[in-house]
Amino acid sequence: MLTKRILVALSLLGLTAACGGAGDDAPIPVAQAAGVTSKDIGDHVVHFNAQSTDQLPPEVAAAYNIVRSKNRAMITVSIIDESTKRSVAGAVSVKTVNLTGQLKNITMRKVEEPGDPPAIYYIGITPVANRETLIFDLSIQPEGVGKTSEVRFKQQFYTD
Repeated sequence: MLTKRILVALSLLGLTAACGGAGDDAPIPVAQAAGVTSKDIGDHVVHFNAQSTDQLPPEVAAAYNIVRSKNRAMITVSIIDESTKRSVAGAVSVKTVNLTGQLKNITMRKVEEPGDPPAIYYIGITPVANRETLIFDLSIQPEGVGKTSEVRFKQQFYTD
């Protein structure tokens, strides 16, 4: 009986060691920086984000008529005036492709929440597949600015 316990203990010890714990000379991986979520475009800063709609609280999704699903991505864009630190309106359009070049149309809609000052942002929805990476090309033109600025970012989505 004692021999059996010793064999089991040694087997467990061997399995634990085989799991690959870091040795003294093992390199420590460097944490990757979080993706960029804003870009300076002159007198304004564009903030952008993409996430699956299942991450929205149910009451938020209902308030904005958004279907919660792991297979639907939502992009949010806001334009902030650097001098006033307030959100401003503008022309916002998004073209999206996946890594195979498949175009995904996204219609952006303006959301203006009451307040002083009001919060202004733009949201759009597109379907996504598991492990699909989307490249978002944003065209932004703040109200009163004659120049359109381009912003690009990419994000991978997981639906499983």
